[in-house]
Amino acid sequence: MLAPRVVVVTRPTELESAMDRHGTAGQVRFFLEQRGQSLEELQERQNSQDDAIRLVLGAVPAEWRRVRVHRAELPTFLFEPEDIVVPVGQDGLVANVARYVDGQTVIGVNPDPGRYDGVLVRHSPAGIGELLVAAADGSLPSEERTMVEARVDDGQVVIALNEIFVGHRSHQSARYVLSWNGASERQSSSGVIIATGTGATGWARSIVAFRSADIELPAPRDPQLVFFAREPFPSVTTGTELAEGLVEKSDAVTLVCELSEGGVVFGDGIEADSINLAWGQRVVIERAERVLRLA
Repeated sequence: MLAPRVVVVTRPTELESAMDRHGTAGQVRFFLEQRGQSLEELQERQNSQDDAIRLVLGAVPAEWRRVRVHRAELPTFLFEPEDIVVPVGQDGLVANVARYVDGQTVIGVNPDPGRYDGVLVRHSPAGIGELLVAAADGSLPSEERTMVEARVDDGQVVIALNEIFVGHRSHQSARYVLSWNGASERQSSSGVIIATGTGATGWARSIVAFRSADIELPAPRDPQLVFFAREPFPSVTTGTELAEGLVEKSDAVTLVCELSEGGVVFGDGIEADSINLAWGQRVVIERAERVLRLA
């Protein structure tokens, strides 16, 4: 039997991204100081991240296997069924990971509680050792988080933890026909989002607060989804009656694209990984069979 494998997932820090862009620490410092910022602040964040990764890797038992994966490598990385996946970073990194795992336990580690809310990265680097052992022997408590799936009529699929967006790639006015709960409506809006209970703490929550919508958002572990048409515009050909709704476990939202160009569908804000939509293409968005096992 193979020893357990721990997959530590990270994303570039602000300092690493700045170094990639400017080349040297001196250039980074100059760029920041011209804008009233400091290199030292980015270095402190880098140190917190480095310390957290060092603690996580150091807590892996010596006889276990371990591998570090950068976020950009996730689409091509092959997860094993029994992997213990440890994202180290902000909450959004867990959403990035969720698209590529299927049943593996995910333990989010927060390297900087002063900056990251820790909604999905709940654990301190200092306590990771006991969590890894419990995950390996099956005694670590975890919860199943609902995910959302968009399936295009040509077979392409997007799966997301927080929400799916369907609209124009520039977020300008998009035209489509929306069908839900036995009703259909032609709409013109800046796009439609379909969120899970996990996503309802983010983008969907902001929409509800902005428009004072009278709708109860699902909780993070609820199986329901919720959809919102963003700023739907009433006209002689478009309506606003189906601007929002709660999507039950066995229900779906269907959109038919009426854009001659620029139509897209993507998940969790990752526009670089979008599917292009042509006029007349149909997208069905519903609860995914896959769930995230979050410790």
